[in-house]
Amino acid sequence: MEHVLIVGAGVMGCASAHRLLEAGLKVTLLEKSLPGAESSAAAAGILGAQSEVSGAGPFFELCLASRARYRDYARELEELTSVSIGYEDSGVLEVALDPGEGSIAVGRAEWMMQRGLRVEILDREQAREIEPALTERMVGANYYPDDHQVDPVQLARALASAVARLGGEFRSGVTVTGLARSGERVIGVESHDGVIHADHIVIAGGAWSTGIAGLPPVRTRIKPMAGQIIQVEHRPPLLRHIIYGYSGYIVPRADGRVVMGSTLEDRGFDKAVTTEGLHRICGMAMDMVPGLSSARMTDSWAGLRPAPEDNTPLLGAGPAEGLYFATGHYRNGILLTPITGEVIRDLIVGREPTVDIAPFAP
Repeated sequence: MEHVLIVGAGVMGCASAHRLLEAGLKVTLLEKSLPGAESSAAAAGILGAQSEVSGAGPFFELCLASRARYRDYARELEELTSVSIGYEDSGVLEVALDPGEGSIAVGRAEWMMQRGLRVEILDREQAREIEPALTERMVGANYYPDDHQVDPVQLARALASAVARLGGEFRSGVTVTGLARSGERVIGVESHDGVIHADHIVIAGGAWSTGIAGLPPVRTRIKPMAGQIIQVEHRPPLLRHIIYGYSGYIVPRADGRVVMGSTLEDRGFDKAVTTEGLHRICGMAMDMVPGLSSARMTDSWAGLRPAPEDNTPLLGAGPAEGLYFATGHYRNGILLTPITGEVIRDLIVGREPTVDIAPFAP
């Protein structure tokens, strides 16, 4: 039985392990902390293929393909693990607060309509009819009914449970310090515990991915971009749809929790929550939904997004034989989880992926 070693046990690593185990391979995941404890659990969970992607192209098509899989993916994981990932058909309202933002929104809607995607251009009254809590000073909104949401913490738990149930091995507290090679082939990884051998190595270490010593040259470097998030609670629930603005987002959960974010900070591996960050997020949220001023704050955190310097993820076979990459998904990691697991499985078992991954080659 071929052995796959996955560096990183976040949603990318676990999604890849899930599919590989189904295909009959042996899988070991190496994680320096706890499975799903880093950026995977620090996201908001917006499946924003339309609302969060800036333009047409291969990355947009990859996001659409992954979004289309999510409903069945959520059902599959719950049937296997009994863990709900909180999939909700909430839809997204992209809110424009001034004429400049309104012009941008209309332009985005037009090219999406040409692509055949569902989007509605709403004026102020139409948008507030859908979400009465929106500010009266808004000028309009785009409505994306096919952009939904999941709970990232529950997704990470479900994927880790799926891997465990299918016989995958987790090794926590392992820091990968380098790659082991035999000629041109990667045959394992080096760690403080010695060399761990495998037939295939998948790099899915998020913001830490390209910092591994001895890694062959790849197309781009992955660096951490910090993002702060606040969770508040409002009872009864104030919103039914995700609110996406040009300065941040508001994600309402069905139980009354509301996730608001996020900052975008280039400050290395610092995950501090700051007063400035909290101030910016709260101001953004209250600008779009004034009623949130009475919401009670229940939590705050920061995560490190794996940001590729060329804005394109590393997804596919690497520059050395036996090496694969599933990293650099930046702000769309939760959205791209299903398709990434499929791609890595297909490449390792020798199958042609169902989507074009050439633009993302490491």
